[in-house]
Amino acid sequence: MNPPETGIRPAIPTTMTSVLRREYGGVDRIRLSSVPVPVPGEREVLVAVRAAGIDRGTVHVLTGLPWLYRLVGGLQRPRRPVLGLDVSGVVVAVGAGATRFRVGDPVFGYAPGALAEYAAAPEAKLAPLPPGLSFRAAAVLPVSGTTALQALEKGRAAAGDRVLVTGASGGVGSYAVQLAAGMGCQVAAVCSGAKADFVHGLGARDVLDYRTEDPWDGSRTYDLVIDIAGRPSVNQLRRALAPTGRVVMVGGEGGGDFSGGMGRSLRAVARSAAGRQRFTMMLAEEGRADLERLAGLVVDGGLVAPIGLEVPLEEAVRAIGELEAGRVTGKAVVVVGDTPEPREHAG
Repeated sequence: MNPPETGIRPAIPTTMTSVLRREYGGVDRIRLSSVPVPVPGEREVLVAVRAAGIDRGTVHVLTGLPWLYRLVGGLQRPRRPVLGLDVSGVVVAVGAGATRFRVGDPVFGYAPGALAEYAAAPEAKLAPLPPGLSFRAAAVLPVSGTTALQALEKGRAAAGDRVLVTGASGGVGSYAVQLAAGMGCQVAAVCSGAKADFVHGLGARDVLDYRTEDPWDGSRTYDLVIDIAGRPSVNQLRRALAPTGRVVMVGGEGGGDFSGGMGRSLRAVARSAAGRQRFTMMLAEEGRADLERLAGLVVDGGLVAPIGLEVPLEEAVRAIGELEAGRVTGKAVVVVGDTPEPREHAG
C-alpha cells in the first residue's frame, strides 16, 4: 500500500472564496471574500468543502461576547476570520503525519473555517462519510448532533424518563428530541407555536408554546431537562423537576457581557451540590466515535438531519442572518459548488 500523499497538489488553486469577518460585530461585518487556500498542517488534511452547516454557535462568535470567549477566539480581533465548523467534503491533500485518510476520501466532521471552498481539518476530528449519507445531511450533524447526544448521556437519559427539551426547534434541540424519543423517553418540548408541528414530527409527545404556556409552573414535572434556550431561572427549573430530577445546561445563551449565560450555569451547579436535584453544565467534546454513531442512525433511518434552510456559498451571509432572526428550524446548510453527491452517498 502506498503511503498517503503529502502537501498541496498543483491542481488545487491558491485562493478560494470564503465567508469571513476580520473584526467582531454583527452580521453586517461578514463578507464573502477571496483568501489563500489553507495548507494542511501536522496530522491535518485539506478538504474540498461540499457542504457546511450553520448553527447558533456561528452567530455567537460574531460579536466576541461574552468576553471570556475572546481568551480562545482572540482578544482584539478574531483569531480565525473564516467562519464555520461543521463540514463535509472530499480530501484533496494530506499533511505530514496524517495517516487516516487518503486523497479522494469523502469525510465529514469539524473543520475551523468550513464556510469556504477548502478547509484544513485535524484528521482526528473527521469521520468517513458512509454510503447512504449525503454531504448535506453530514454537514449538519457534527456540532449540534454531538452536543445533543452528549447532553442526553450526561443527563443519564433512559427509557421511560420524562424529558423536557427547551429550544426544541433549533439545531441542538431538534436532535435532542429525536434522540430522546429514540431511547424510549417521553419527550416534551418547548418552542414557539409556529414551529410546533415541526417539533411534533421529530417525536415530541407534548409541545409547549413558551408564548402562551408556562413550562415552569410545576403542573408537569420531568426526570431530565435539557436546557438549551430561554434562560429559565434556577427556581423555575427546580419547579419543573421531579424530586431527583436532573438538568443539563447546554451552552450559555444570554447573560452579561463578561461570562454570558455561563454565570447562570455555574451558580445553578453550585446551588445543587447539596440537593437531590442535580444541575450539570456541558460543552461538547469533538471526536470520531459520536460522529460515526450519529451517521449510522441517519443511514438506518433512526435520525433525520433537520435542514430548515439550504443556500449556496454566495448566500451564506443571508443564511446567518436568517438564523440569527429565528427564522430557521433545525439547521442551515451551505452547499459549496455544483458537484453532485457521489452515487454511493446520494440521499
